[in-house]
Amino acid sequence: MKLELRRIILFTRNMEAMSRFYGETLGLKLAESAPGWKDYQAGACAIALHEGESKIGNRPPKLAFYAADVAATRASLARRGIKLGKIISAAHHDMCDGKDPDGNAFQISSRK
Repeated sequence: MKLELRRIILFTRNMEAMSRFYGETLGLKLAESAPGWKDYQAGACAIALHEGESKIGNRPPKLAFYAADVAATRASLARRGIKLGKIISAAHHDMCDGKDPDGNAFQISSRK
């Protein structure tokens, strides 16, 4: 099993301003755009904007690790005692969420 940090997800209620900031002001290239979602190339780790309210302590940024096979990775992590949510299948990728010991959210995702 190999995990790579591929994306940090920032939740925002101001998608337009955040998109301008990351795309125009910082000059990051838009890699993917879908309703409520913008994904910017930022080197080895992307920055994604996810429409929705960010609540400090309740909805902080989420670390998203890439795994080609989410189900196998989830099973491997579960054998190590890590509790993960159900696998959710989207149009082009699978994902499941978990929390680290301090309660910080992370995700295993096959989204490249």
